[in-house]
Amino acid sequence: MILLTPRAANQVRSMRAGSATPAGRLRLFVEHGGCSGMQYGMSFDDSKPEDASFESEGVAIVVDPKSLEHLDGTTVDFDDGLHGKGFEIRNPNAHTTCGCGKSFN
Repeated sequence: MILLTPRAANQVRSMRAGSATPAGRLRLFVEHGGCSGMQYGMSFDDSKPEDASFESEGVAIVVDPKSLEHLDGTTVDFDDGLHGKGFEIRNPNAHTTCGCGKSFN
């Protein structure tokens, strides 16, 4: 399961409204890279047959099976304060994270 906080869901809805694919679902994924070995990614996309689908705070989320192995149980928040980092991924499966919060191991 993937959860969005209300702040993250509001930001996703705002971004989706300005997207070229406003009907797309929020796709969360991981890929090799970043300073800790793996990095998070987000995009708007259509669902594929092999995807896991979730809904949180009224936002439809899709995750491919490989990414779900790393993301299951994750909460996504959004911080736009003075020192806000934007989207913050709270991943209970990450052993270590880098200072930027965008990559993990």
